Amino acid sequence: MTSPNRWRRRTTVFAAVLACVSLGTGVANAGWGGGKPGSDGAGDSYYPKDGNGGYDVADYDLDVDYVPATKQLTGTAKIAARATESLSSFNLDLHGLTVDSVKVNGLTAKFSRAGDELTITPRLTLWRGLPFFAEVKYHGVPEAINDPLLGLNGWQFAKNGGAFAAGEPKSASTWYPVNDTPRDKATFHLAMTVPSEWEVISVGKERGKRTSPKGTTTTYWAEDTPTVPYMTTVAIDKWEFERGKLPDGTPILNSYAPGTPATTKAAEARLPEIIEFLSSKFGEYPIDAAGGIFLAEPIGFSLETMSRPIYSGRAGNVSTIVHENAHQWYGDSVAVDLWKDVCLNECFASYATWLWSEAKDNVNLDARYQTNVKNATDAFWNSPGNKLYDMGPGREFTAVYSKGPLALHALRRTIGEEAFAKVLKTWPSLHRDGNASFPEFQKYVEKVAHQNLKGFFDAWFYTPAKPAPEYLYPGPLKPTP
Repeated sequence: MTSPNRWRRRTTVFAAVLACVSLGTGVANAGWGGGKPGSDGAGDSYYPKDGNGGYDVADYDLDVDYVPATKQLTGTAKIAARATESLSSFNLDLHGLTVDSVKVNGLTAKFSRAGDELTITPRLTLWRGLPFFAEVKYHGVPEAINDPLLGLNGWQFAKNGGAFAAGEPKSASTWYPVNDTPRDKATFHLAMTVPSEWEVISVGKERGKRTSPKGTTTTYWAEDTPTVPYMTTVAIDKWEFERGKLPDGTPILNSYAPGTPATTKAAEARLPEIIEFLSSKFGEYPIDAAGGIFLAEPIGFSLETMSRPIYSGRAGNVSTIVHENAHQWYGDSVAVDLWKDVCLNECFASYATWLWSEAKDNVNLDARYQTNVKNATDAFWNSPGNKLYDMGPGREFTAVYSKGPLALHALRRTIGEEAFAKVLKTWPSLHRDGNASFPEFQKYVEKVAHQNLKGFFDAWFYTPAKPAPEYLYPGPLKPTP
């Protein structure tokens, strides 16, 4: 788990930054050693160029103008961070857009571009352990990342002239400069200006609006729960907004694109019930806001954007809403350490829909499990991408949705109801606002269950093959002759 200390008050950060600037010469004389370039990757073997090393972001503060008629975006990104090693330069991820200027600690900095890498060279070394502040001004027409295996990620255009940002494993770098890795969570603040006939929705809490005589409106958003970059979003459309609160006062904000079916709105009306149910299984709701963004576009996925999932135009149903909100615990509050750990996100969100059907529709999960196992083909069990851990780049989003819930149900029947319920509820609280790996999860399950589960985890999660009968049919799952 990596869960570094983070600053929650940006004024504190900025004051510290100013101190850094004034300390520049004195620190050098103190003999802390010279800086070196930060790495242009965060250490994930699946996506070695995603993210960057040498620093930890505390907060993104974005001021963005967007004109739907021209698709032109103009932005200023203020990034509060801390150096984790002494840096002569550092990198940010930015796809396509043109950088106009960069400052670090208030001083003009040099920068260069190589593909999606923005390399920034400040005037003064950024010393290990001290905060710094970068400001990047940029503009252009955003472009999605077209991944040959995963499709479009990032900024996309709606048919009616609106736009939205959504994608996994990366999305944020298509509309702002970012350390685009799950390993670097940060708070997120956005001021988005659009022509006043359009509306904006993002993650976190609304912080007000300001209308200009020029016919534009700026909307302010704040997500103060540390967030993985791909879980940030913004969407511009002619929304119908719906507001409410959870019983504990957590604000709910839903946005519906024009033409959203009544059935979708009826499904989302059950959100308080859904979050109450998931809280009973996973513990206290860990995010500071709730709701949903319901697109008209029939994109190929819905996504667990922080506090407010974004839904494909064809996905307005209770099962999908349960799945994406389960991610607020498994995937958002507790994010993966590396992308090979993605079962911690998708296996659990998929199994959440099983738990919902068990509780709300009286579905016999043992019978469902047995039917699915009986109908599974050899290709289902033996394909190379069938592993649930370290399945390989481009295969992250395959077996986790089908084999994943089967594996978790088998685990439930292996360790027993009491231990399984304890794992589901305590794992998110132990790693809240941090990151975790799948091997860590295995060790925790073994600790809670007081069992050596190596054989079970090898059979279900680490091997692309049908588990042996002892692991496939634990306890009551054994079929009757």
